[in-house]
Amino acid sequence: MAVVNHYSLAHLVIWLLMGRYTAIGWVPFLVCSLGWECLEWVLPFEFAVESIDNKLADIVVNILGFSWGRRTRRSPR
Repeated sequence: MAVVNHYSLAHLVIWLLMGRYTAIGWVPFLVCSLGWECLEWVLPFEFAVESIDNKLADIVVNILGFSWGRRTRRSPR
């Protein structure tokens, strides 16, 4: 099982858009991001079956995407 897969790209895009176009802060982001990864442990779907390394990589990708989105946000004029 790969550490980074096509779902990792989806994580990156989703959190980049959330960071750029929403007003959520770091705490709600971390709750949602970590909460989803924990929820995947109990979901009975094949997409949720991942190694611990992949879950950790997804969290890193989430953080990178969210921070990239926050950095590319336009300042209010």
